[in-house]
Amino acid sequence: MLDFNLIRQNPEEVKKGVASKNKNPALVDKFLRFDEKWRKKILSLNQLKAEQNALNKELAKDKSEVQLARAQLLKKRIAELTEEVSYLEDKRLEIAFQLPNLPLPEVPAGENESANKVLREVGEKPKFDFEVKDYLTLAENLDLIDVKRAAKVSGSRFGYLKNEAVLLEFGLVRLALDVLTKEGFIPLVPPVLINKKMMEAMGYLDQKEDREEVYFFEKDQLYLVGTSEQSIGPMHADEIFLEDELPKRYVAFSTCFRREAGSYGKDTKGILRVHQFDKIEMFSFCHPDKSREEHRFFLSLEERLMQLLKIPYRVVEICTGDLGNTAAAKYDIEAWLPSYNQYRETHSTSNVTDFQARRLNIKFKSKKFNTKFYVHTVNGTAFAIGRTIIAIIENYQTKNGTIIIPEALQFYVGKKEISFR
Repeated sequence: MLDFNLIRQNPEEVKKGVASKNKNPALVDKFLRFDEKWRKKILSLNQLKAEQNALNKELAKDKSEVQLARAQLLKKRIAELTEEVSYLEDKRLEIAFQLPNLPLPEVPAGENESANKVLREVGEKPKFDFEVKDYLTLAENLDLIDVKRAAKVSGSRFGYLKNEAVLLEFGLVRLALDVLTKEGFIPLVPPVLINKKMMEAMGYLDQKEDREEVYFFEKDQLYLVGTSEQSIGPMHADEIFLEDELPKRYVAFSTCFRREAGSYGKDTKGILRVHQFDKIEMFSFCHPDKSREEHRFFLSLEERLMQLLKIPYRVVEICTGDLGNTAAAKYDIEAWLPSYNQYRETHSTSNVTDFQARRLNIKFKSKKFNTKFYVHTVNGTAFAIGRTIIAIIENYQTKNGTIIIPEALQFYVGKKEISFR
């Protein structure tokens, strides 16, 4: 949620930021209209309550019919105004929740992903002297992935990981934890079901496309998370950090769930785009002055993990129109997939500034100013397990159809190569 004072004091700046994310800037004017009405009604309500307090003191001395009638009139008017204020507050918040986080000034302008900026390519793409196979062909031949039986059990866009694929998954988990705990990250296994208030506060129910992505259990009023970020952020709702506690960093492993609405016909084969997947996610509650630095740090960690696996990748800076609702700035990492002959996204990291913290009411106490400010939040992928396994299989395939295990994972998997049984 945006700072209401920012909207009031700099409406044109806010409109510009909203429009750059392909959202309707007229929402800003609509918010201001309801906000002005709300403020006037609040002022009137407070004046009536002050009158009521003064009258109550008079009534303690004189309970005349005139005074009692006046008290009843005040009571009725206060009840009416309270209802009006409540309505206007709901409308004001409803509109505010439709306003996206504003892009940071340095984010490249652009309407869609075609304007995203490739910052660098890292690693040498493998050169094969044989016909490259796609990951699913290799995985099925080696009995690592079974999507046919998963379809029988669960439907399309599910898969069983088997044998060394399972060892690769938990090897990736251990590698990420070993690297990140040394950087001060606190390991977590968070809940994967969260309530509406917290999902809404994280900014994942504001847009129609977001609501279509989530799984919702109406009877229990609970949502399945699509990323660990959604359950890490609310951990510290309504809490106040000491300034010295920041940054507070977490690394979480969880299973994630997405409907993949609107993506029918795309990547339906295999496990590239599925309804259920496992992920290691990084999350930080940090000082507002340090969130850009923290964001760059998260990107450096993602790159370090990819470099440990020796998988070729590129770093992409996301433009304003492709940022999404909550992010003020975002980088993606895309791994090279030989059979696709292209890069595909495996990581992202976003600076969300105070957008989520305002809704969650998470602050820190400043030593310098002896007051409280909202923290900033930064999130980032350590490993999207399924997609990382895909990248390993494709880049480490051999002429014989076996898979070399990346050196960084050999200790965890307990072997150097995945061979035929």
